[in-house]
Amino acid sequence: MKNLSRLLFVTVLLVSFSTSNAQDKNNPWAIGLGVNAVDPYPVGEDAPQGDYFDEYFNVTDHWNIMPTISRITVSRYLSDGFTFTAGGSINKITKFGSFYDSQIDEEVTNEVNDLTYYALDGMVSYSFKNLINSNKFDPFLGVGGGYTWLDDIGAGTLNGTLGIKYWISEKFGVEAQSTYKHAFEDYLPKHFQHSVGIVLKFGGTDTDNDGIYDQDDACPEEAGLEIFNGCPDSDNDGIQDSKDDCPNVAGLAEFNGCPDGDGDGVMDKDDKCPTVAGLKALMGCPDADGDGVADDDDNCTNESGPAANNGCPWPDTDGDGVLDKDDKCPNEAGEVSNNGCPVLDPPTDVVNSLNTYARDILFDTGKASFKKETDQVLQAMVVIFKEYPQAQFTIGGHTDSSGSASMNQALSERRANAVRDYLIANGIAADRLTAKGFGEDNPIATNKTRAGRKENRRVEVNLVKSN
Repeated sequence: MKNLSRLLFVTVLLVSFSTSNAQDKNNPWAIGLGVNAVDPYPVGEDAPQGDYFDEYFNVTDHWNIMPTISRITVSRYLSDGFTFTAGGSINKITKFGSFYDSQIDEEVTNEVNDLTYYALDGMVSYSFKNLINSNKFDPFLGVGGGYTWLDDIGAGTLNGTLGIKYWISEKFGVEAQSTYKHAFEDYLPKHFQHSVGIVLKFGGTDTDNDGIYDQDDACPEEAGLEIFNGCPDSDNDGIQDSKDDCPNVAGLAEFNGCPDGDGDGVMDKDDKCPTVAGLKALMGCPDADGDGVADDDDNCTNESGPAANNGCPWPDTDGDGVLDKDDKCPNEAGEVSNNGCPVLDPPTDVVNSLNTYARDILFDTGKASFKKETDQVLQAMVVIFKEYPQAQFTIGGHTDSSGSASMNQALSERRANAVRDYLIANGIAADRLTAKGFGEDNPIATNKTRAGRKENRRVEVNLVKSN
């Protein structure tokens, strides 16, 4: 009767804790049920107990197992992987180590009368689940203490535990552990207690049933999405309602959830032409000829023109790109830079600009192919050549003195022709251009320094004549 009272006391205490082996902050409580085995043999005492871990797995001779639910645990998650667990267990001791019987020349199990075994233990454990980055395997270490009774004799113990849980689902798992109990009194033997059982986690609250626990739910009373910490997105446009200016109509993030029906980048409420794709600059209205005048205001919707002329172009009689209203030679094609009048020879500063660009032309080492960044330089030269369509030029290639003279001569010719070919391919008449290679003959700096050789590797453009 006294033993039953002890077991009842343990059970009531555990239930008062209200659940076991919790593993995370969302479900801070858990309860565990299982069976336990008491092994008083391999604990470093004289016979019949044996050395530490001697015959540790000798289940038949040394493990005392009660074939029923004999252990219950209740745990509370603390923080950062730490858990407090309270546990109670019951067992019967029928085997207490072994001894050598010289008469039969073998080890004999030291049997004892049935001793009732009760234990009440507390433990703080640390889970390594996050360290090994696993959602299933959950190894842990624990330290703690308790009180153990053998029949009417009891004593306090210092406990160390090694165990592992395997989580079959988020809340349900199986557990196995082994605990060494070091008694504070000599009359209670030091011993191991092993256990295996099931673990059930619970305790999390999800008021709105959206799968996100209230403690992590920014909107705990309104079902929402995990990506928004539990807050809703009523129109499913990827923007939570609290940040959505149009929460009931699917829209775009760039417009805070408001729609743009014609997809022109102007939200409908600001779009003067909401059913026809248009331009932001024209408040969502189209401009077919791209002249900056909305089609509704454009008298020439298929021909570009200025707003001052209602979207229609000003005339250019001589077709030189200078409008008649600005052209000082309206009946004679000229140059924009000369107010519509023709320019024959480019001025010296223009030729100098061409040579500045030419010296920035970069070739692949030892080749006549251009480096990628040279294209912008060549395009700038094309623009200048087109401004003086009657002028003719010589393109000269030069190298430093590295390598043989014949090789440098050939390389300079190829590079000069590469520039000429590029200009022709971009609209410059072939009869305006002559290419010539000078090799290493005309240095503009010393070839004894790297900087000097770099200056000598160049392309030069010289004006020949104009018609």
